[in-house]
Amino acid sequence: MESKWKKLKKSLIPKISTHHHRRRSSSSSSSANDIASSRSPSSASRPSSLLSHSFSFRSSKKICAICLGSLKSGEGQAIFTAECSHPFHFNCIATNVQHGNRMCPICRSEWKDIPFLAPTNDAYSRRNNSIGQARVSPYNASIEPTLPDLETTHFSDDESLPAIRAGPASSTSPQAITIKALPEFPAVLASDVVSKFAILVGIRAPPFHVDVQQFDRAPIDLVAVLDVSGSMAGKLALLKRAVCFIIQNLGPLDRLSVVTFSSSARRILPLRRMSRSGQDDAICAINALSSSGGTNIVEGLKIGVKVLEERREHNPIASIILLSDGHDTINGDTRSLYCSVQNHTSNPRHDLSYLYLLPASICPRNNGSGVESRQFTFAVHTFGFGSEHDSNAMHAISDVSGGTYSFIESIDILQDAFARCIGGLLSVVAQDVRLIIESISPGVQIVSIPSGRYKSEIFNQGEKAIIDVGSLYADEEKEFLVYLSIPATSHADGEKKLGNMSLLDVLCSDKDSTTTENVQLRCKRVEIRRTEVLCPADRMVCLEVDRQRNRLSVAEAIANAQRMAEQGDLEHAQAVLSEQRTALLSSASAQAGDSLCQQLDAELKETGQRMANMQLYEQTGRAYVLSGLSSHSWQRATTRGHSTTIIPGEGVMTSTSAATSYETPSMVNMVSKSQILNQVSSRQSQRHNKSCSPIQQHK
Repeated sequence: MESKWKKLKKSLIPKISTHHHRRRSSSSSSSANDIASSRSPSSASRPSSLLSHSFSFRSSKKICAICLGSLKSGEGQAIFTAECSHPFHFNCIATNVQHGNRMCPICRSEWKDIPFLAPTNDAYSRRNNSIGQARVSPYNASIEPTLPDLETTHFSDDESLPAIRAGPASSTSPQAITIKALPEFPAVLASDVVSKFAILVGIRAPPFHVDVQQFDRAPIDLVAVLDVSGSMAGKLALLKRAVCFIIQNLGPLDRLSVVTFSSSARRILPLRRMSRSGQDDAICAINALSSSGGTNIVEGLKIGVKVLEERREHNPIASIILLSDGHDTINGDTRSLYCSVQNHTSNPRHDLSYLYLLPASICPRNNGSGVESRQFTFAVHTFGFGSEHDSNAMHAISDVSGGTYSFIESIDILQDAFARCIGGLLSVVAQDVRLIIESISPGVQIVSIPSGRYKSEIFNQGEKAIIDVGSLYADEEKEFLVYLSIPATSHADGEKKLGNMSLLDVLCSDKDSTTTENVQLRCKRVEIRRTEVLCPADRMVCLEVDRQRNRLSVAEAIANAQRMAEQGDLEHAQAVLSEQRTALLSSASAQAGDSLCQQLDAELKETGQRMANMQLYEQTGRAYVLSGLSSHSWQRATTRGHSTTIIPGEGVMTSTSAATSYETPSMVNMVSKSQILNQVSSRQSQRHNKSCSPIQQHK
């Protein structure tokens, strides 16, 4: 028995010794590390830093550093990856940034591009979101984040419209559009055959009696598509102020969405009602804008169109405003995409390949069939400012969509330009306006209708014509010349034929913008006298017909001059303008002191000055001309140039940029409001500077 114990003891001693040796080695190794750490701080920090780096790397890739929740995709949480490559739950980091924290919680690097947490009014956004909600936050421990407006490709999250819209409009019947139709001459010889006899057909929208923020108007869905590329760095302050002016003048039934673009595009504000809270949120979104990157106009417009196309509810009016100071650097320079230069007053079809990149809701020819259709389009009102913006593209985009193009030579007048535009958009009183013209005497045929960019068609071998006018602003006028061929009236037809001859009936149909009622009016017949002898009064041209002919002639002359300027032939361009000025000033309406003729003369003069040399034409002349052609082709006011323009060698000259042509009272009132606000801001700034100057002198 004793021998067995000895054998067992001998077999266990080596194992115990080995185990004891390992423990001593481990202990001595640990002691050595402690001694080394006390002697070398750098060696002590290395394992710690490696551990920290390992934790940072793993946690930043797998969990949100704010809420410590999982960052796996497909769990219903949007993931935001910062420019330092660290990812977070969008909800967590957006709430964190919303309170002024612009530094990465992991690496502490300062961000230039920050996520924006758009406010929502949905009921679910007011409840706590248990997923992605910060359990521990060193910055905002007491903040309860709300569900953000996630960046998405779908935009059917527009704020709901009120079910009942009560207001003054509900208790008043809609006012009618007034129509006028005037012949070129009151009488024509019975024996004469007239191949081109002019009839002036005009309509005028009813007035607008209340302020634009009241309920007695059609509310609007407006999308602002804004350039925030790197070139906008020095202009953002004035842009923000101008957009905030729009926000403050929208009513509680109007809705606004904001899309920004640089190298890419994103929606920073969903389609929100401009209630008090909606205005506050919109202003916060605008004030958070920063500039960087290139210019992607096409992508900005695509998102802007999707906001309107995918909205669940619709206000009666929908429009887009586009602002840019440069060329599209992502989709190609449009200067090289022009196959030929054609002005749209003479040929409304463009050869600009750039347009084929746009959505069909802006450019109807892109609907798949390759031809323009009557499909509904969203009017894009474009604003190009500075000498570096792409006036060709901005004009083409507005022209093909039914909007206007304004040339902002100085950023200081941007707010006034916006004011002029929204002054019209916020005063729409009639939609789907259509003029129907019918010949009512045998042999009288409608030959042509130079209607600018308004679509006109002639049917039944000249017996009927239609002009699609679209929407009308309050107090807005549209005038068209309808050219007829009139046959002779012989004695063989009987003496009763020598007297009044009926030429046309003019009808107007439209839809009231507030009540959506369809209205149809019938105008008095247009008549002339057929006589054997003309008295002196019969030979006097109607001044209103003459002034309208002057307007069309001036627009055509400017278009011809612009084509020559594009070819570098400034000498002949100047000759065309000079010849047209002579013809204008010798016309009957100009001799009578007509105000429109005076404005047309000033426009011809300034156009010629801006074509003095190719450098000046490239800098401002082209944009000025295209903005003017946009105004004439739609008979709608645009902003052109500068309030006072200095032309080299000519001194200071008052410009036509005041856009008095086609301005409506609502536009004038809104521009006046903008200018008064600018004056008040300027005075306050001067007072502040004066109050600061004694302090600086004392220092």
